Amino acid sequence: MANDNDQNDYPVWADETVEIKNPDPMWIECGVHERNELFKLLLPFGVDQVEHIGSTSIPNLPAKPIIDLMASISSLKDINEISIKLATHDWHYVPPVLDKQPWRRFFVKVKNDKRIAHLHLMLKGEERWEKQLLFRDRLRMNPSLALEYADLKYKLAHEFTNDRESYTVAKTGFVNSVIKEK
Repeated sequence: MANDNDQNDYPVWADETVEIKNPDPMWIECGVHERNELFKLLLPFGVDQVEHIGSTSIPNLPAKPIIDLMASISSLKDINEISIKLATHDWHYVPPVLDKQPWRRFFVKVKNDKRIAHLHLMLKGEERWEKQLLFRDRLRMNPSLALEYADLKYKLAHEFTNDRESYTVAKTGFVNSVIKEK
């Protein structure tokens, strides 16, 4: 008989609270390390680009202390082999049925029951690829915009401490406005 509350079967890290930390200069270095490691691991599967994105890729920006990365791949046909390969390096595959983002395949790197990195594996040509880079680069170039984003993140983290999905959704308007700026 199935468990009435399937969430009880989820790992501890699947239900972490939203906690924004002060900027850490080591995030950039960690991003470089993770990016290089992922590039080596995924190169045999046709990945030719891995990028550090998200708040930890923007100097002096408060963030959840999780390194977000994205990698571009021409096909998802090898996702099972990729999952097996990444699992040997502490990456956990979150299947699309749980991730609910059909445009990507999602992995979470875990140490000591805590998320330390996310990987968004996307097909080449996915429109979100350029949008992610545009958002990152605009915040890197505009400290006042980054400060505005930091204020929003603190407010939303307080409001949605126990709801990661709502926290992310609530940032969407700001993210879209930054992407659409000329």
